[in-house]
Amino acid sequence: MELILRKDVENVGFKDDVVSVKPGYGRNFLIPQGLAILATPSARKVLDETIKQRSYKEKKEIEDAQKQADKLNNLEIKLTAKAGAGDKIYGSVTNQDLADALAKEGVEIEKKYISIAGGNIKRLGQYEATLRFHREVVSNFNFDVVAEA
Repeated sequence: MELILRKDVENVGFKDDVVSVKPGYGRNFLIPQGLAILATPSARKVLDETIKQRSYKEKKEIEDAQKQADKLNNLEIKLTAKAGAGDKIYGSVTNQDLADALAKEGVEIEKKYISIAGGNIKRLGQYEATLRFHREVVSNFNFDVVAEA
């Protein structure tokens, strides 16, 4: 089943992509949730026209995203967490915690666009996260999780 995505869908595609999915997934989830529409010939024509009109605006969005990504180059983030015996921490450090720390430093990004390798962090140490500012601007970022004093 061919669909046109109306929003970004994790592991499927980005907004305005034409994707092929299994019929049940498209019919029972993507279309009812408003995440996609059927890729009919008329819908494809409308999509082509929309993409042409949006190409100029897209260049500015990519430049803004690149500026945000460049702010990360010299940035060091140390997230503090209560630690127990060894290097285990109480609770976990999530992408929301990283998004909050980045916001304090002037880099605005939604938590859903932050991917920490291995999911939630449960130990002290240095970790890497992948930040997606735009579909074409993806940046890797290293940060530390340290114990509270």
